Amino acid sequence: MDPVVDKPLPPKENCPDVEDCISEPSEIGHVCTFGPICGTCIVYRVLETERGLLLGTCRIRTDRGEFPCTAPICDAYVPRAGAPDAKGRATQSSTPVALQIARKAGTAPRATQRREPRAVAPILRERERTPDGPVGELEMTREQLKALIREAMDEERGGGLAPLAPRWEGGTAILKPQDPALQPKELPLESLFHKVVMIRDRLRVLEQKINANPKLTDAEKVDMQTYITSCYGSLTTFNVLFRDREDGFIGSGGKEKG
Repeated sequence: MDPVVDKPLPPKENCPDVEDCISEPSEIGHVCTFGPICGTCIVYRVLETERGLLLGTCRIRTDRGEFPCTAPICDAYVPRAGAPDAKGRATQSSTPVALQIARKAGTAPRATQRREPRAVAPILRERERTPDGPVGELEMTREQLKALIREAMDEERGGGLAPLAPRWEGGTAILKPQDPALQPKELPLESLFHKVVMIRDRLRVLEQKINANPKLTDAEKVDMQTYITSCYGSLTTFNVLFRDREDGFIGSGGKEKG
């Protein structure tokens, strides 16, 4: 039997890692020292912080609502890259995230599998209806499962794919205070670009969810879309960092600003 690695108990509030985790959710598996906990699972979606802990939701068990990252793991736990496995052992899986989740969901590809869309089999039989219990039954189409997997993969790798313009590779952004007695702060342009791409991708997801929300009227959707378009326009300054212009932001005028 594999030995269980002793881990410090996760804090109930004010985790020392929370600032790193909220600033770079794609690094939670490497940053968190309290795993395995829900926050280090690939299907945990980070929303914000509350009482010094991450607050998020489960992509699979949506009925749980919002809960802290320190919630105990369930039987569907799939560690993020770098996070410990369900027994607390260090792991750095080489299995693609999509394949990990597909196997958990019982949808690994088979030679005899038909290609037409159909309902996915339940992931796990529900044992308890408690917030920290097993995943339970879930009905979704193959397309919905694929969308969930793509979203998890985007967060795991820190956003969508967009290359940095070659002239900025290895460059540094310098934030210089007016007071010469204060030290300037240097930020690698790759890190700045990574954050810009994450903002872009989350705005796109927000835009899609607004347009697909059946509870919003057309007028409400147009109103919210106006704010999102304004955000795009405010961020066109960063288009100079993108290698491919079509990856950048488009303002209200429908044109990119360089």
